[in-house]
This record gives sequence, C-alpha cells and structure tokens, in this order.
Amino acid sequence: MSGSTPDAVAAPGPGSVVEPGPGEQLCYVYRLRPGAESEYERRHARIWPELSALLDEAGIYDYSIFRHDLLLICVLRTRYGFAHTQRVTGASPVQARWTASLAHLFAEIADADGQPLWAGRVFRHDGTG
Repeated sequence: MSGSTPDAVAAPGPGSVVEPGPGEQLCYVYRLRPGAESEYERRHARIWPELSALLDEAGIYDYSIFRHDLLLICVLRTRYGFAHTQRVTGASPVQARWTASLAHLFAEIADADGQPLWAGRVFRHDGTG
C-alpha cells in the first residue's frame, strides 16, 4: 500500500486506511511460485519451535493461513497492535532466518514499499447470538 505507515492497513475504498489495534483481525496475501505448494505446506506443518515462540512474543494469535492454488491468505489478530508485532518480528533473527529459508517459494510477498499485500474487509457478519 503506497504511502502508508506500518501502523496502517488498506481498507476497501480508494485511499481509506484503518489502524489495526489490539485484537483487530488482519488479512494479507502472498503468491507462491508454481510448483512451490507442497514444500510450503510441508514447511508449515512443522514450524520451528522458536518461530512459534516468536509469534507469541509478538502478540500474534488466532493466526491461520489458507491456500487456494498459488494464493495464500493469512488471517491473524494481535494482542498489542500491528506496529508492535512488526517491531518484534522485524528485529528477530529467527524471523529473518525463517523468511530467508522460504524466499525461493514466493512470487510476491509485498508491495513496492515493502508493506504486506493487505486485503481489506468487504463484508462481515457477526451473527445474532
């Protein structure tokens, strides 16, 4: 998302931005290279214990990754807001190693500014009960 701060996430509509605070659901997408699907799934079936600990330290919870062909849809919540999560993971050698170990699998992971490929919510149903 061009021109945004790390604290801002693209929302539906031209130029609209929301601040992802604690507990807010975030969604971003990645694209795999053709043929990388099996390795990506294998690697995520056995993430490193130190990576799992880092996710906890960064306040990430309720984190799921879905896949449709080459499209990965990542949905998560943070306990302390996205800016905190980004500071913790961005400073981590564990995150740097994990990312480097998977880099060859991705066709696209960020926009021109290096920000995640945010997906803005277009619908939500909270239910009645």
